[in-house]
Amino acid sequence: MSDKMAMVPPAVNEPILNYAPGSAERVELISTLKKMKSEIVEIPLIIGGKEIYTGNTATNVMPHNHQHVLANYQLAGPDEIALAIESSQKAWKTWSVMPWESRVAIFKRMAVLLAHPYGHIVNAATMLGQSKNAYQAEIDAACELIDFFNFNAQYLQEIYRQQPPFSPTGTWNMVEHRALEGFVFAVTPFNFTSIAGNLPTAPVLMGNVALWKPASSSVYSGYYLMKMFKEAGLPDGVINFIPGKGSIVGPQVMDSEHLAGIHFTGSTAVFQSMWKTIGDNISKYRTYPRIVGETGGKDFIVAHESARMEVLRTAIIRGAFEYQGQKCSAASRVYIPRGLWAEIKESYVAEVAKIKMGDVEDFGNFMNAVIDRAAFTDITNYIEYARTHADAEIITGGNYDDAIGYFIEPTTILTTDPHFKTMEEEIFGPVVTIYVYDESWEEILDIVDGTSPYALTGAVISNDREATELAVEKLRHSAGNFYINDKPTGAVVGQQPFGGSRSSGTNDKAGSIFNLIRWVSQRTIKENFLPPTEFPYPFMDKE
Repeated sequence: MSDKMAMVPPAVNEPILNYAPGSAERVELISTLKKMKSEIVEIPLIIGGKEIYTGNTATNVMPHNHQHVLANYQLAGPDEIALAIESSQKAWKTWSVMPWESRVAIFKRMAVLLAHPYGHIVNAATMLGQSKNAYQAEIDAACELIDFFNFNAQYLQEIYRQQPPFSPTGTWNMVEHRALEGFVFAVTPFNFTSIAGNLPTAPVLMGNVALWKPASSSVYSGYYLMKMFKEAGLPDGVINFIPGKGSIVGPQVMDSEHLAGIHFTGSTAVFQSMWKTIGDNISKYRTYPRIVGETGGKDFIVAHESARMEVLRTAIIRGAFEYQGQKCSAASRVYIPRGLWAEIKESYVAEVAKIKMGDVEDFGNFMNAVIDRAAFTDITNYIEYARTHADAEIITGGNYDDAIGYFIEPTTILTTDPHFKTMEEEIFGPVVTIYVYDESWEEILDIVDGTSPYALTGAVISNDREATELAVEKLRHSAGNFYINDKPTGAVVGQQPFGGSRSSGTNDKAGSIFNLIRWVSQRTIKENFLPPTEFPYPFMDKE
């Protein structure tokens, strides 16, 4: 292995800009928002580096002002999907054998470009197209994606350094970490621009090629990432950008013999359907596809009687209502002992009442709009279910309005049933359900563990170390990311590798070496400098 590997600088987390009044970053972001709002972008497919206009289009609108069109984007059909597969395989021939230093250099340049000048562009696109406030966009679209680029380059080095520890005299043993044979199908969600950027690029860094199908509601920000990839020097055809209907794109892509992997974030039902399709098609693939997915969550906060009231209150509000609860890690079910609830209820309700909601350009707003009408309808149906049910009471929010944007108030449901519908089903919106418990600590931990099929994130709020340790033990398989005295959201690349198991996914930990290692296929090479020249072994000699 090359000694030059040690020369790549160690990764550090990107500093988060705070956008304080009067700051240079705030002035530039506001200017960028105004400029981008003033134009309608025509977004093509990008296949083999070429912009393709199919004439079959859809629109991206602002969720907080759904009459305002940001972009018209092209939809991929069968011909374009076939061309994307063909282009990826052409690019694979050179990209898969490109020296690792050259691939890393491109990704390091991506990180620099995303810091500036693309940081404000991608942040503004995320704010306008996905209705994130400035801070949520900053920690997502800019900082986390920059971290993915830098830390993944570091993890590449760690993987490549993994070599056999011993070579007997006269031999040399080595391992080559090859790209997968074929393409990786990256299917990305609307809620994190960083995830949308990482899912195609993590495999690509390791020498693979990708077909990228972004969520329809985040094509706008995805397009600017593609422009940045191009400017950073990513060769044509390495990532092919194919927005389109999942029912059209997915089956054709997964029917290809060249499918080598799936990198997915989205719903559990879709992921399970894709897995089944791969199983049904398994005999036609040239290699067994790697399947990596992060799906749903029904994430919890469980409070011990020793919990500090202010810590618990803040963990619930930030965990449940940041980005309108549209995080797979968002706090959705909370367990509070009766004595503590009596102390916290009034102040909790008062704090939630302070939350401002509205347009992303008003920096005083903590919350904005949910992503689209389908989400608005699904979420409000849960609210109406709780409103009419004897086992539930709405104690904050409960109102909503879609006249201008898809706005739903931060809603808290209080239930007497630990298995109430909103305690068990994923809602993916600004709705949290609280169960006030009389059970023992051990009993409530068993309820937390057994309530949901998901196991993504969870938190325990406790100042009693023995109680905390019991929670850590009994909830061992309840969450892939577990937090003590903190909200269950906000994993940072290089600090808290992210992913869950059970129905929450394959737990391959984005933001760590364990995700990248899925995108290489090892070849072991042994070279013998003193090869034998006769076949008999010593044991065959006569005494």
